[in-house]
Amino acid sequence: MNQDNLHKDINIINISSQIRSLRKKNGLTQIEFAKRAGVGLRFLRELESGKVTIRMDKLMQVLDFLGYHLELKRNEPQHTTEHEETDSLL
Repeated sequence: MNQDNLHKDINIINISSQIRSLRKKNGLTQIEFAKRAGVGLRFLRELESGKVTIRMDKLMQVLDFLGYHLELKRNEPQHTTEHEETDSLL
């Protein structure tokens, strides 16, 4: 597994565990949560288990139900020279 795939897998695991934690904090079973959030039980189980290929519209629906949203944030550059950084933007 390369570094990029590992980073993506870690991120979905973090999102999955946070969603599971928020669901439990609200005292909801997976069945109750799925019904109230308007998603299927199978989707919720896959999401909470960290499945990497999930539907973004359903993820956004779950996050909206919890009162959260996703934000894009630019990664900090890894030790590159000015020339390498300029080349990567072209």
